[in-house]
Amino acid sequence: MWPKLPRQVHFQDTFRSRFFRMSIRAPRRLLELAGQSLLRSEALAIAALEELPMELFPPLFTAAFAGGHNEILKAMVQAWPFACLPLGALMREQQPHQETFQAALDGLDVLLAQEVRPRRWKLQVLDLRKKARQNFWTVWSGTRTGICSFLEPEEAPPMRKRQKVDGSRVGLKQPLAPVEVLIDLCLKEGTPDESLTYLIKKVKQRRGLLHLCCKKLKIFAMPLQNIKKILKMVQLDSIQDLEVNCTWKLSTLGQFAPHLGQMGSLRRLLLSHIHMSSHTTQVKEEQCVSQFTSQFLSLHHLQELYLDSISFLEGRLDQLLRCLRTPLETLSITNCLLSELDLTHLSQCPNVSQLKDLDLSGVSLTCMSAEPLQVLIERASATLQDLDLDECGIMDSQFSAILPALSRCSQLTIFSFCGNPISMAVLENLLRHTIGLSKLSHVLYPAPLESYEDVYGTLHLGILAHLHARLKQMLQELGRPNMVWFSANPCPHCGDRTFYDPEPIRCPCYLPA
Repeated sequence: MWPKLPRQVHFQDTFRSRFFRMSIRAPRRLLELAGQSLLRSEALAIAALEELPMELFPPLFTAAFAGGHNEILKAMVQAWPFACLPLGALMREQQPHQETFQAALDGLDVLLAQEVRPRRWKLQVLDLRKKARQNFWTVWSGTRTGICSFLEPEEAPPMRKRQKVDGSRVGLKQPLAPVEVLIDLCLKEGTPDESLTYLIKKVKQRRGLLHLCCKKLKIFAMPLQNIKKILKMVQLDSIQDLEVNCTWKLSTLGQFAPHLGQMGSLRRLLLSHIHMSSHTTQVKEEQCVSQFTSQFLSLHHLQELYLDSISFLEGRLDQLLRCLRTPLETLSITNCLLSELDLTHLSQCPNVSQLKDLDLSGVSLTCMSAEPLQVLIERASATLQDLDLDECGIMDSQFSAILPALSRCSQLTIFSFCGNPISMAVLENLLRHTIGLSKLSHVLYPAPLESYEDVYGTLHLGILAHLHARLKQMLQELGRPNMVWFSANPCPHCGDRTFYDPEPIRCPCYLPA
């Protein structure tokens, strides 16, 4: 503890005598003591910020945040000497009071209100994401090399270009560059999020100077009107990952569609449970579908597309595929009705030839020719890593037809086709066709038809164990003992899968009460 100095001693002399004699590589404990000393006097801490070594900012900010020193927090935000303030990572660890979070935003608000920004102004990004930059608050301890890596904000999606200073016009006042606030949004019904509400208020007040950027956006059950109000405040071209898990009518999707088209940096899109209303006219239905699919023309960075329980796809899949601008890495169309012509269009689409993940689970293929699926697998065979054909109703003849295409998938690591009525002979044939795929490590297959006792789906566990042991023996004999083959079938009572390797890992329905 430093001795108490007389009041008449000039502040700068007092501060320098306390802190500037410390080495930059001072022990972490000494830095903590310095921060604690400052926090004992709010006025001293705020006055010290102009000359405070940058190494002291993170520990002092952490202590002020934990202790609820709101006025010090406001001042520290204004004097922050780094390009990014990762507040979200700190909030994840400490769960602050609402007043503490608001104090940090108020500090930014005061900063943006100033026509002339402070000499040490560096702040470009306020990062409120709780899973981003988590190492920042511990990396400051002792070396300047650790700190310097955080002086620049992380690479962001293409945004509006910052104004450059023209040397020939130095005398003219340059517009202030906006501060970006990074946040992951999850919109759902319930009690309004106080922090989000306060943040939206600040963005409205400082529009043009404060840009709300969101990499990940999840939308659950929330009135579309409320969603639109929030998205109006967001820089939509910052969104890279969008999940819409709502039970929407097609008409509601049509109203949301223009927002999707503005998400030019979108890389991943998940859309689920869109149904058609019986009261919608054919003309209106086609308008809504066209309004939705046309937005894909603006998505030049889309790599992953997940469509689950989308009722309007049947007979219209080609309309969406024609609007894709880039090759997809992941395509998941699950629990949807598709026609054979849809599958043909999918197999011919130029943007599916580089797929790494393909999931058609729950798409009934029973009455279709195997040719479109065979062509689709062949076209992606050089890149395909994960193939999921669960619950597709694929029969022996269809499965046999796609085996040559499967044997060419040199990058395949996981193949799942549970819930299909396949015989033991076809399973053995599959094993022989895929034994040469060196990267194939896991195969999830259905219980073969021979292991059922009756037409009601009752499995004979003894027969199943015997058949499974036979497959494992074949793997051993063919030199692939480490390839994992699991049998998995839905429980006839609850639908949950029961795994067998070789003994069953049963669902709770089979457990004694």
